[in-house]
Amino acid sequence: MECEFPTINSNKQEIKEIFESVKTIAIFGLSPDETKASHRVAKYLQEVGFKIVPIYPKEDEILGEKVYRSLVEIPFNVDMVDIFRKPKALIAVAQGCIARGDVKVFWAQKDIVNNEAADMATKAGMKVVQNHCSMVEHRNL
Repeated sequence: MECEFPTINSNKQEIKEIFESVKTIAIFGLSPDETKASHRVAKYLQEVGFKIVPIYPKEDEILGEKVYRSLVEIPFNVDMVDIFRKPKALIAVAQGCIARGDVKVFWAQKDIVNNEAADMATKAGMKVVQNHCSMVEHRNL
């Protein structure tokens, strides 16, 4: 497995500001399997008041929310993407965020880093968090 050190990353103050401003979070790779990290994190975010939007190739509903196959299908604004995908998939996710134009935060979960995708997102005006768990960071606030 290839490991990359995050050269682009938000600091603790920026992460605090992210959680204060974000309302809708699209979750790439949100598994219906309750034992998976993506499911546990999404459930936590939903329970603390965020609107979660599952993006997953199967299922019609996860955690009581309609499942979309891609970011482009979501018919309302998305403030943040929270990504549970392999690092190589992040380029396409960044391109999708840029194409939408409404995503403010590009968040790659723990152990997920792609500096090229992070650079693309930053240049498009998004805040970027890599290699951090959104649930852990929110709890730490």
